[in-house]
Amino acid sequence: MLTGTKVGLRARHEDDIPILRAELYDDVVNSSRAESRPWRPITPGSPDSRLVVDDKEEGHVPFSVVELDGGTLVGTATLWGIDNHHRSAHIGLGLRPACRGKGYGTDVVAVLCHYGFVVRGLHRLQIETLADNVAMLRSAERNGFVCEGVLRSSAWVMGEFLDEVLLGLLVQDWKPDRSPDR
Repeated sequence: MLTGTKVGLRARHEDDIPILRAELYDDVVNSSRAESRPWRPITPGSPDSRLVVDDKEEGHVPFSVVELDGGTLVGTATLWGIDNHHRSAHIGLGLRPACRGKGYGTDVVAVLCHYGFVVRGLHRLQIETLADNVAMLRSAERNGFVCEGVLRSSAWVMGEFLDEVLLGLLVQDWKPDRSPDR
């Protein structure tokens, strides 16, 4: 398990899936804001490609996020679109509703940076998020990510086009000792 100050990133367990599915993906509005594809219902009991881990997929590394104090499942974290030639990847996360607003997002981003830069030897990490996702923007900025641009009206979400913000962090600009409480 990879650890931060508040959370740990570990392999996805089978018993995580029903909780994550119910709290993150069955919520149409929040799922629509988090996914780049339209929400659709998944038949109960069927495998959900967003949550079931394919250990052979090299370009996508999903984690379950747990509290260090007690082991409660907090959400998901992912390093995706890993490009070994250009040494870059994207990061993303989703927190259960009861776990939002507690500083976990900032810690998850910090641990994903450690994984990407130290464990995987990447040079660049990138985040794309909706312009009104203040929590993700703050978590990224607290970890040293800088805004590289705004993709105007690039995301179709629940009947309207929304702006997306592109943030990037290079390994030489990363400060591994950065405190999540900053």
